[in-house]
Amino acid sequence: MNSKQNQTNSCCDSECFLKHKHREEKEYLDLIHRLNRIEGQVRGIRAMVEDERYCVDIITQVSAISSALNAFNKELLSRHIKTCVADNIRNGNDEVVDELCDTLKKLMK
Repeated sequence: MNSKQNQTNSCCDSECFLKHKHREEKEYLDLIHRLNRIEGQVRGIRAMVEDERYCVDIITQVSAISSALNAFNKELLSRHIKTCVADNIRNGNDEVVDELCDTLKKLMK
């Protein structure tokens, strides 16, 4: 097989570059439960718009979703620091600290 065929058969899909993290079942279910609740809230707001509900009522619900998303982010970030970041530092990969700093900058916009 020549090098051109090698390149064609090699993985060039963007999925090959994605990082993955195994989550224990309890953590996975907790995160999914939170996301399902948020998804339901978003559908509720859509129904409110379709029903021509009063703006302030919709804004109140949007605020609740924002709070729920912030709580989700806080929980996920906490778990990330306690597992991914800590494990990488223990294994000598200090680059994870830069990644964490960049993530915090994005969250604090």
